[in-house]
Amino acid sequence: MTATAGCGERAEIGVHAPADGEERAGSWVQTVVDGAEGAGFGVNATVVDGEERAGGPVDATAGGGRLAGGGAGAVPPDGDERLRRWRLVLGGGAADGTGHTLTGTDAAMDGALSALYGGSGGDADRRGRRDRSAGLGGSAPSVARWLGDIRAYFPSSVVQVMQRDAIDRLGLSALLTEPEMLEAVEADVHLVGTLLSLNKAMPETTRETARAVVRKVVDDLEKRLATRTRATLTGALDRSARVSRPRHRDIDWDRTIRANLRNYLPEYRTVVPERLIGYGRASQAVKKEVVLCIDQSGSMAASVVYASVFGAVLASMRSIATRLVVFDTAVVDLTDQLDDPVDVLFGTQLGGGTDINRALAYCQSQITRPADTVVVLISDLYEGGIRDEMLKRVAAMKAAGVQFVALLALSDEGAPAYDREHAAALAALGAPAFACTPDLFPQVMAAALEKRPLPVPDAV
Repeated sequence: MTATAGCGERAEIGVHAPADGEERAGSWVQTVVDGAEGAGFGVNATVVDGEERAGGPVDATAGGGRLAGGGAGAVPPDGDERLRRWRLVLGGGAADGTGHTLTGTDAAMDGALSALYGGSGGDADRRGRRDRSAGLGGSAPSVARWLGDIRAYFPSSVVQVMQRDAIDRLGLSALLTEPEMLEAVEADVHLVGTLLSLNKAMPETTRETARAVVRKVVDDLEKRLATRTRATLTGALDRSARVSRPRHRDIDWDRTIRANLRNYLPEYRTVVPERLIGYGRASQAVKKEVVLCIDQSGSMAASVVYASVFGAVLASMRSIATRLVVFDTAVVDLTDQLDDPVDVLFGTQLGGGTDINRALAYCQSQITRPADTVVVLISDLYEGGIRDEMLKRVAAMKAAGVQFVALLALSDEGAPAYDREHAAALAALGAPAFACTPDLFPQVMAAALEKRPLPVPDAV
């Protein structure tokens, strides 16, 4: 099924419509634009009021009929309901072909969609994507009202997609410097990245509001990530220290059995553990040093946010000495700000070129105990500096005993565009480059601290 151009953008944020003649109880059909699925953002959420939403099915009454949300008791739509849904997908005007008029909440929802993806209004004549313009107006108050509308009509996951569309399509970056705009937005990692890129352009009256938005996101991330990270890394640090006279509860039975296999007694079918190997107990002394080296080019915004949060978590662990370095063509050491990740983030400057070689040279100069050091390079590997020198530095660090980890991204969005030639060169040096989600990062760090093989995904 192919929809008209007027529905393309709406389909991308998860507006779905039924195929003609198909019963809709407990199922949905995704609108296809130009032969491809329209949900280009991967948000499986239906934004028509009362339909299935991101958090699960919702039943609601609209226009006198009960909508089929896919839950128990859902009923198939009648002819008018089918036209209503198509009308919301197609966007009105001559292109939709439904002749259906929206009223009440439906009309308001259509207006919010049209302000971003349409022309002058819900039923305005549509002349294709290239000729349509935004209807949000030029002032922050009108944008703030629009943000309030979309939060009323759509689930949070779809609101975030529409906000990013508004920033990218309509050039609203400048409006993010207005306090009333910032107070209205649904904050997420992507918005934080946008705020950081606008940091230097913000007036003083807006800066505190921006910091409050960033702090809310950072606090939420810390709550989600900190406990698991500390638990995983504390266990890894304890396992990396072995003792020969452990208490019974500290015995590493796997290693003990392997170390005493020569003492196996067939008649008793048992191993005599002549030598016990146990986990060392945690101490307050620094056991490992971690250097986070973060590319702050514009494409790495989400990675910068997550890396700053993890840097603060690592810095809170007394057994790990953590250093955080950000770079573009210059190198900035933000280690002294690690007690507050918001300060770290506002110390970055997203955008600019990239000189990985210079950044690694600085990190290399800070290493005092190579055998106990983990260097984590977070970069898409597009090098503007001296490529061969960069690779030589990585080889030298590994030869000295440094555990080197190369992450193409630290975000939930998968691998970004990256320099495949440089990634292959690092892999040849024994440092495979791969994208890492925030939930996987503690496992990657634990493996590096224990000098085990890294949990590299099957495909990069």
